[in-house]
Amino acid sequence: MLTKPIIQSSTRREILLLLKKRGALTVQEMSELLGITGMAVRRHLIVLQKQHYIRIVLQRLNGRKPTSIYSLSNEAEGVFPDQYDTLALELLENLHDMKGDLYIEMLFAKKTEKLEQRYRRLLQGYDLEKRIRRLAQIQDSEGYMVKLEKSGEGEFLLEEANCPVSQIAAHYPQVCRCELALFSDVLDAHVERMECMAEGGGKCRYLIRERGSRQ
Repeated sequence: MLTKPIIQSSTRREILLLLKKRGALTVQEMSELLGITGMAVRRHLIVLQKQHYIRIVLQRLNGRKPTSIYSLSNEAEGVFPDQYDTLALELLENLHDMKGDLYIEMLFAKKTEKLEQRYRRLLQGYDLEKRIRRLAQIQDSEGYMVKLEKSGEGEFLLEEANCPVSQIAAHYPQVCRCELALFSDVLDAHVERMECMAEGGGKCRYLIRERGSRQ
């Protein structure tokens, strides 16, 4: 197994942390958030790209010429410590020992309810396709590294290449069930999970189509 290069520059670590939190950013956005010049940001990005920690896509923003958008690669996930996931997992295990399965179910249900309220506010007023595209943007900004494709008439394939709560999901399948229910409810659509990272898949993949449409 190859050992990944150590991130010796504090600025490069800050760039990776920003991308971890925000999902995807332009050079200008990183420059403003870090308080350094765009040229300095680009120098660090060149190094990070050589180390395979970032990926770049071109997007046309506000009708302007294509702009480079930077996000974390899958390889970058090894850079981040997992103490927070470990702590959350230990807390859940302690709660399970004290309160049992029903309490854990209620805990995840409450979390899902809060997310549903938030997502409904962000998706309201859109038709199904726009709701799906907006959901993909939200999930991508939360670090799920989302790819969305229109796979057929009225069908969409939403892929999540990263799971920020993978360690918890591996122990508590409620996380995955709640995400599936959340997507179905806020989209008001038929959502079918095709692949799941917590179950050994390479990605989390969802097939989305209008309720009542031919399967």
